[in-house]
Amino acid sequence: MRPGPSFYLYIFSILWIAGCASSNKSTKQLPEAQVRPSQLQQASSSVNEEPSLVAIQSKYLLKDTTQTKVYLYVDALKGRKTISPADFIKTYNLNYVIYSDYGTRERLGYGNVKLDSSNVSLVGSKIVIAYDLKSPNRDYGVLLSEISQVGTLKKVLNDLTIQFKKLQVNQVYGVYTASSPQPLQRHYININEPFILKKVANGSDQLHVFYYNHDFEPAGSPMNVAQKGSTKTLEADSTFTINTSETLHFNKEGLYNIFADTTQSEGLGILVVNERFPKVTQPQRLLGPLLYMSTNNEINEIKKAEDYKKALDKYWLTLMNGNTPLAQQSIRSFYSRVEEANQLFTTYKEGWKTDKGMIYIVLGPPDKVQRSKDREVWSYDQRGNAQNVNFTFNRKNNQFVDDHYELVRYAEYQPIWYPVVEAWRNGSIR
Repeated sequence: MRPGPSFYLYIFSILWIAGCASSNKSTKQLPEAQVRPSQLQQASSSVNEEPSLVAIQSKYLLKDTTQTKVYLYVDALKGRKTISPADFIKTYNLNYVIYSDYGTRERLGYGNVKLDSSNVSLVGSKIVIAYDLKSPNRDYGVLLSEISQVGTLKKVLNDLTIQFKKLQVNQVYGVYTASSPQPLQRHYININEPFILKKVANGSDQLHVFYYNHDFEPAGSPMNVAQKGSTKTLEADSTFTINTSETLHFNKEGLYNIFADTTQSEGLGILVVNERFPKVTQPQRLLGPLLYMSTNNEINEIKKAEDYKKALDKYWLTLMNGNTPLAQQSIRSFYSRVEEANQLFTTYKEGWKTDKGMIYIVLGPPDKVQRSKDREVWSYDQRGNAQNVNFTFNRKNNQFVDDHYELVRYAEYQPIWYPVVEAWRNGSIR
């Protein structure tokens, strides 16, 4: 017997709840801070009140060629709750070393940062530390920040590459919102969200904005080794000027690339997204990430449907052989990964569309990340039928962002990839 319309609507409500419900756990982060993402769940579920550092993200802004401002965005818990700035200051120390490159011991500078209320704040669910560096007389360096717990051997590291002489707009200007007294670490803001562009060194400037109403393509298969065609020229849909240090808002979704000088090749790309992002909730948007676990025929059938809600319900129920609880769990698991990919990897396009986002959604957080100046290698202890699986991402020049990475694709990923995709399709991934 075929289920009636009310049943489809019930299942779709699960989809909606999966996208809209707030998560009680902190966002899983890449183990760039030398902590595995699995430790986040352990920390979140812990019943004791021991402080724990889960992960660190970072960015920098240049005051000029001699001074750099560094920002660390720390997921720090005490029991299940975010630690307060006062407790963080009492519990942790911060030291740093600047190396000339990855894999070298040449030090360009080092120091200790005294943590106090002037440089430690709580922004949302993250502790944000802001500190100043005297820039070495080099074009480039690797900053290693170490946060250690007082009286213990526990520490967390973060590495950050800095171009000390590159005074382009994305190295000089930060994006600030009403909810964040520190510059955003992410590349996106929500539609109509008020924000300010400003320099650490203050002052007001006029900047040039190029707007692109373009839907960028999602990542291709890891096994697609075919050479890319010639790069297409992307024409701006409109251009205008803005003033820094003034409250702004963008009322159209899309990509805004900002330049101090129109002759520059690299800008500050800001992706303006819907008000629910990084969550994915609308039926049309829920379809996109399914590309990574679906056949072309399945995607086309949903696209042709008059009622997206009903088509998505049918898709999940068919995969799970009509098992409603299993469909609920699979939906939550899949779109939780999509949300995390959006938080972690959004650049000039949504995080789920990037190469890193695709790998993260299907395979989950890597067990280890190795980084060099222009490369990241993600290692998985075991996935599918294989052990010690590596995915290499190379940093590529990009006119919108300075952290664009592309996956090195191999046909040999097939026996790794397809079993994991099949696990998504039969509901065995939690």
